[in-house]
Amino acid sequence: MAHRMDAWGFPYGSEVGENVTLVVAELAANAVRHGSVPGRDFRVRLLWEGAVVRVEVADARSERLPVLRGPDGEGGRGLLPVAAVSERWGVEPRAGRAYTVVWAEVRVTGPGGPRGRRS
Repeated sequence: MAHRMDAWGFPYGSEVGENVTLVVAELAANAVRHGSVPGRDFRVRLLWEGAVVRVEVADARSERLPVLRGPDGEGGRGLLPVAAVSERWGVEPRAGRAYTVVWAEVRVTGPGGPRGRRS
């Protein structure tokens, strides 16, 4: 994802690039840890629309939804950094389908390539 951000004009090591990479890493780790089903993978998608990059991670479970917990809670701490660097985040269970999408929107500023791009 850092490569995609660099290609969009947000260099490696930039605040925007680092924030998006952090969100992808945390949401992907959660998908592996909590959303795994044998024989099914998870999907990561980046969308750059206007002033935000939206990170979407779809996993293979629809009955387990992420919950933000405090630093002393059991589980859910990986969402704390996501919430800290995102404008907003949420969960979209897909009714009638066996997957869930967890998403976060990171505000982007400064130079960059064409807007409305997907990866």
